[in-house]
Order: sequence, then C-alpha cells, then structure tokens
Amino acid sequence: MLRALLLASALIGGALINGFDMAARAQDAPQGNATAGKQLYLSTGCFYCHGRVGQGGAYNREAPSLAKTIVPYLGFKQQLRNPSGDMPAYAETVMSEKDLADIFAFLQVLPGRRDVKDFTILTD
Repeated sequence: MLRALLLASALIGGALINGFDMAARAQDAPQGNATAGKQLYLSTGCFYCHGRVGQGGAYNREAPSLAKTIVPYLGFKQQLRNPSGDMPAYAETVMSEKDLADIFAFLQVLPGRRDVKDFTILTD
C-alpha cells in the first residue's frame, strides 16, 4: 500500500514538473520573426544539412531534425555559438541575437514529423 502511494506521488509530481518545464521552455525564447528566420535559415545555408523544412539529414545524415524542435532556446543558442560535431560556429558578429531568435521562431512554425497514421499508403 505504501509502495503504491509513493509510486503514485512520484508519477503525479513528475507530470507536474514536466508541465512546468514545457511552459518554461516556451517562455525562454525571445520574440522572433518567423518570416525573417526563414530567410536567414536559407541564406546562411542551414538547409544544406538540416533540410529546407528542418527535416534533418539532408546532405549530412547526422544532422538532426530541427522542425518543431523541443530544445529550449538557450540550448539552441548554445549549439549555434559552441557547436558539437561538424556544425560551424556562429559568433555574435556573424549571427546576432535577433537572428537567432528569428531562426528559432521559424523552426517552431514548421510542421515537424508526421505521425505514421497520417500516411494513408501505410494504413491501407
């Protein structure tokens, strides 16, 4: 009985924390302009690796999908400023804070991955 009560408390607490975490991620991004972000995404060559619609793996199979990214803005910014892997660094002299916010806003409006059930050819 006590074990079940502790497990239920942990699950409820985890759900609450996750909900607060999602809200915090949505609020940590500065206001960006998705239209300007699309222009920057294309003109700076992000699409070469991440694809025109952020699907990832365009020319570099290891490049992650960026569409509807769940990475918080600060993590996104950190990756652009001090990247891991083969990605080039974008110093503030090359890409301003506003540019980062605009690109992040663009990535948030992309449709993201579709559910398998949305592909009728797979459900027939």
